[in-house]
Amino acid sequence: MDAKKLTVGRALIYILLVFCALYYLAPLYVMLSTSVKTLDEIRSGNLLSLPHSPTSAAWVKAWSSACTGVDCNGLAPFFWNSLRMAIPAVLISTLIGSLNGYVLAHWRFRGSEIVFTALMVGCFIPFQVVILPMARLLGLADLANTTTGLVFVHVVYGIAFTTLFFRNYYVTVPEELVKAARIDGAGFFMTYRKIIFPLSLPIFMVCFIWQFTQIWNDFLFGVVFGGSDAKPVTVALNNLVNTSTGVTEYNVNMAAAIIAALPTLVVYLLAGKYFVRGLTAGAVKG
Repeated sequence: MDAKKLTVGRALIYILLVFCALYYLAPLYVMLSTSVKTLDEIRSGNLLSLPHSPTSAAWVKAWSSACTGVDCNGLAPFFWNSLRMAIPAVLISTLIGSLNGYVLAHWRFRGSEIVFTALMVGCFIPFQVVILPMARLLGLADLANTTTGLVFVHVVYGIAFTTLFFRNYYVTVPEELVKAARIDGAGFFMTYRKIIFPLSLPIFMVCFIWQFTQIWNDFLFGVVFGGSDAKPVTVALNNLVNTSTGVTEYNVNMAAAIIAALPTLVVYLLAGKYFVRGLTAGAVKG
């Protein structure tokens, strides 16, 4: 009897999980199906119907020539802008956060707790608070309206998060390993390279995924600090959807939205398991 109840209970759980999965995948299905339909089919059918004659015309238009504004020629140039912005910003902020976390976890100095607290406060500062001082700083550094300026903005804003992640992970590394390396004559960078870095793959993956997602999906910094030649794909997507051409091309809009979201989706599909593993790696010490 207990085994029967257990089987029924497990079946109900699976049914609930399948329902939840279908519920959350439904918008993605609507976007995909709409993006390969013609406008006539979209107007005459319903959102859940399968496309009768799939076409890639909307995808081509979204990528190369969907936007008819003066400064817009599809998502292609802005997509590459986002890649040129996100990749160096992710690498630099993650590396600096790793070194900061290593220092705060194993090379304590006077005031280190104050520094760590200040970095934690930085994690909760809204984007809007730093817009004016950051704009002033970028202007003084001659980095306004450039991709390099956007990289700098995201590195500065991301260091607080990456430092927090790495510090909380590195405190779980046995102190004896670091002390033994010091006794053997290893300095700061040698200890990091030989002891800390080889143990850091899980938390590096967490920071890579976190930072890439935050930077790629950012709109506010992109629209404020990105010039006409440095706008990220999120700003271009907004311009595309809100472009007034007399007819709302839902298929083009859906294709453009999928293109803009595709990199983060691919990152999660390829490295999602490492993200979960990295989050739980430092959960228990000892």
